[in-house]
Amino acid sequence: MANFNFNRVIIGGRLTAEPELKQTTSGIPVLSFSVAVNRRAAKGAERVADFINCRAWRERAELIARYFHKGSSICVVGTLQQNNWTDQQGVKRTTYEVVVDEVNFVDSASESRTATGGAQGSYNPYATPDQSGFSAPEEGAPKFEEMVNDDDLPF
Repeated sequence: MANFNFNRVIIGGRLTAEPELKQTTSGIPVLSFSVAVNRRAAKGAERVADFINCRAWRERAELIARYFHKGSSICVVGTLQQNNWTDQQGVKRTTYEVVVDEVNFVDSASESRTATGGAQGSYNPYATPDQSGFSAPEEGAPKFEEMVNDDDLPF
């Protein structure tokens, strides 16, 4: 029997707070944030959200802090990590977080504009970035259809 291990998480939702970039004592950028993800619900039922804790390191942490804000839509790909510790009362505690390997822009160009001059336009991984990191799509890049609202999604 082959040994098979697989740990991959993909979540899409909205940032619950303004991201705050920090550094470790050795100067490595780190960002902890939470993503609100709506659960599937029967039609007409009240929506319930899960709040998924995430941690990004180095360049990914800096990218998220620069281009994403409270309420921004985000898609994160990473691994699920379990953290165990004993609190001051001697009780064993466990938390889970997604350690970010990839981050993807989800908002449309109009949603990603900010009053403070933040990111304008939409991110295109197939484009050659200009000075702002954003540019027009190259030929052959996939074409995406803009959805009017989340109610158009099949889930």
